[in-house]
Amino acid sequence: MENANFPVRHRKLSLESKENKTEIVICSYEDHILVIATQIGAMGTILHARKEEGMSVEPTFSVSVIFGKRDEPMLIATARRLIDHISSFVPSKPLVLSLGLKEHSSETLKEIVAAVIENRLW
Repeated sequence: MENANFPVRHRKLSLESKENKTEIVICSYEDHILVIATQIGAMGTILHARKEEGMSVEPTFSVSVIFGKRDEPMLIATARRLIDHISSFVPSKPLVLSLGLKEHSSETLKEIVAAVIENRLW
């Protein structure tokens, strides 16, 4: 659902994953993309991901944990997957990703990535 009255383009959706309801909000700001996915009603772990500028043929990406769990490689992989997709459309926009999840299974994270890509605002 998009709300034309809100000053930032955004979309809200929800999905059921392993009996957990996941609320997702995607916002497209002028200088970055914000994605919030929560099952706990809170922000959870916040990650920042961006495409690195360089001379190499293959793109490189930087993903860092701003706040929260630093020992969850699946969260970093999720941010990496999303910034890889986003940068193919808007190379200069970084991603701020918030994941407040009850469980971090690869199945749940893949469903979140698929839902975000399907409902993209970039």
